[in-house]
Amino acid sequence: MATRDISTRADIELFVNDFYDRVRKDNHIGIIFNEVVHMNWDEHIPLITDFWETILLDNPVYSKNAMEKHYHVNKIYPLQQSHFDRWLELFSNSLDQHFEGPVVELAKKRANSIASVMLFKMQSAQ
Repeated sequence: MATRDISTRADIELFVNDFYDRVRKDNHIGIIFNEVVHMNWDEHIPLITDFWETILLDNPVYSKNAMEKHYHVNKIYPLQQSHFDRWLELFSNSLDQHFEGPVVELAKKRANSIASVMLFKMQSAQ
């Protein structure tokens, strides 16, 4: 059972790696990452770790446009509410597996906000 909060980049790397292990194996959204995008995980994991480090630890190491790549994916494979719901479920499960505390709750809150905005923008672009 998780007993500590997220406090370091190593903590973020742990949950990001666990999360994407779950994503790759998932029957609903795994196809997006494995077959539609053909994700380069060696590039993606550090980039997403930077993204969450910027958001959760106030260390501004991420400076790219997160939406841009998703617009491209959405053109090839239209993203739906169910994709975002599953993404959020896997994300929360990964966090809960390893951590608990205010930063974990912030991560979940931010992930929900990001998913809502992204879904709205993707559906507007379809």
